[in-house]
Amino acid sequence: MPSLIPDLYVILDRAAARGREKEWPSGKLLPLAERLRGRCRAAGVTFIVNDRVDLAVAVEADGVHLGQDDLPPRVARPLLRPGMLLGVSTHSAEQARAAQAARADYVAVGSIFPTRTKAGFELAGPGLLRALRPEMRVPLIGIGGITAANVGEVIRAGADGVAVISAVCGAPDPEAASRRLLDAIRAARAS
Repeated sequence: MPSLIPDLYVILDRAAARGREKEWPSGKLLPLAERLRGRCRAAGVTFIVNDRVDLAVAVEADGVHLGQDDLPPRVARPLLRPGMLLGVSTHSAEQARAAQAARADYVAVGSIFPTRTKAGFELAGPGLLRALRPEMRVPLIGIGGITAANVGEVIRAGADGVAVISAVCGAPDPEAASRRLLDAIRAARAS
């Protein structure tokens, strides 16, 4: 059984790896999601579907992650199988508090640093993690512009884990990039 709240969320984005699937219709995404779910289970890692409650339920994912423009958590939660994780992206203290109140299992906060993936977002910075940590009862996940060079700052600011796209999907060796990030997370926790 995978650790359901991982230290490192690798958001697969074919745009970062020279492709694009986020806009695909459900029927085209289904076979890909089924293959990914199978690979994640075989590897013992959590599989969370981004934005798409229907697809997450259909492929028996471990959870779904919703943005501010997706279904609200109060509407999505009853649609999920028992035990499925529900994560929510937030960009302010108010949104993070609302996500926790709506029974999110984890709250992603960002953008922590500038990022090409989500241009136009106002920076939340590590300060928002520091401000939220004392009042959050659910895991906080830092997202946005996180690399092996700055992940320690994110963990020390109060994040329980981080989510990345380009740092892994855009790397020449994604496995080595993942290992560097995990090593840096462990080192930050040990310091």
